[in-house]
Amino acid sequence: MSGRGLRWPPSRWSLRARVTAMATAVVAVLMVSGCLAFYLTVRELLYQGLRDRGDRAIAELTQQTQNGATGMLSYGADGFQLRQVMGADGRVVAATPELRGRGPITGIDPPAGGGVLRTRITLPATDEQIYLVARRVSTPDGERVLYAGTVLTDLSRLGTAFVLGLVLVTVLGSGVAALLVRQAVCRALRPVGVMRAELASITGGRSGGRVTVPDSADEVAGLAESVNLTLSRLEHVLDRQRAFVGDVSHELRSPLTGLRTQLEVALECPEDEDWPEVARAALNEADRLQRIVGDLLIVARLEAGMPQHREPVDLAELARAELARRRGDRVPIELEAAGGAVVMGSPGQLERVLTNLLDNAVRHAATRARLTVSAEGGQAVVRVADDGTGIDPDHREAVFRRFYRLPEGRRRDGGGTGLGLPISRDIAVAHGGTLEVGEPDPGWRGALLELRIPLSGTDKKHLDH
Repeated sequence: MSGRGLRWPPSRWSLRARVTAMATAVVAVLMVSGCLAFYLTVRELLYQGLRDRGDRAIAELTQQTQNGATGMLSYGADGFQLRQVMGADGRVVAATPELRGRGPITGIDPPAGGGVLRTRITLPATDEQIYLVARRVSTPDGERVLYAGTVLTDLSRLGTAFVLGLVLVTVLGSGVAALLVRQAVCRALRPVGVMRAELASITGGRSGGRVTVPDSADEVAGLAESVNLTLSRLEHVLDRQRAFVGDVSHELRSPLTGLRTQLEVALECPEDEDWPEVARAALNEADRLQRIVGDLLIVARLEAGMPQHREPVDLAELARAELARRRGDRVPIELEAAGGAVVMGSPGQLERVLTNLLDNAVRHAATRARLTVSAEGGQAVVRVADDGTGIDPDHREAVFRRFYRLPEGRRRDGGGTGLGLPISRDIAVAHGGTLEVGEPDPGWRGALLELRIPLSGTDKKHLDH
């Protein structure tokens, strides 16, 4: 019957039941195989002994027959007590007392030339199994056929005992194996059950929970440690997600509230409003919303690890193109670009990094900003400096947190999103690089942002040589 027709197919069994059933089946097969191998070995030894004794018995009977033995035959020490000597006419010439007065023990005709025939027969009168050795010999009185046999009582008893022993050993051994395996599996799976209950309580709403790690240094303990590590990472991700959602809600609420307030005020006295000015103000708020949504989309793509088309990008050329595109900045931007700063990356993302860094420098600069591009030690290095108030050492990592803005930045540009530098660092990390706040050069008291990205393979070789 196929597994599909079973009411409880093995695929629906518990792990404990499947392991127990499999182990019990293996033990049963091994026991049956072992008993069968033992029986065949003992049987072969017994038959080997029968063959040796039968050969001695037929040799003794041959000597007696050639010496003219007739009538009553004597027993031998080999246990073959059933002996007959048949004449050429089929009459019994001589026999042991057990066969005295009986006809031929069998009609088997041994081969000519003195060859020995060994076989098993059944006596018609008693239904006993006989191991028989036969030979044809020539005597002065003519050709004779010799039979020497013994009852197979040992083999019969062995066969019966084997069947009973096989059944008994298989049943008892399989039962003991099933009990031991079931207890071992239950003991091994007990920590898994505890972990399952603890995970159920954690997913049911209990935060900050961990599963119990068993004391044993086995796979179950490793599983518990991996589960705890996964729970820790998930908790960290959830915390970041909650904070991110809260920050997004706060940032989106401000422009939406401002836009709604402007429109409500304008609609209260529509005849007194300058509608082109109202539209321009609403457009500014819509632009701010668009910038926030665009930045959030970039953040989502970076966190999702979406593959980007990459190609060799000359950061010096990218910097020149970016400065040529910028018009009407509040302060001038100086450029120092050296050749050889070619990296393998996404042109659009790297352009976004340069834009964010320059926007940040222009926003905080007092009178000027500077952009330098160079190749150092197998890395392309981009430095953006300004002569503003700088970044306090306590805030150098905080500026890379999402939606975090220094008080001066909020004062200078209320429309910023606080996502420029975090996005720039995420892009740098995605390209195998870093973005850090460095120490400003002499003569520059403001902030210095330093971007480092590994050079592409060709330019790296060029630098090494």
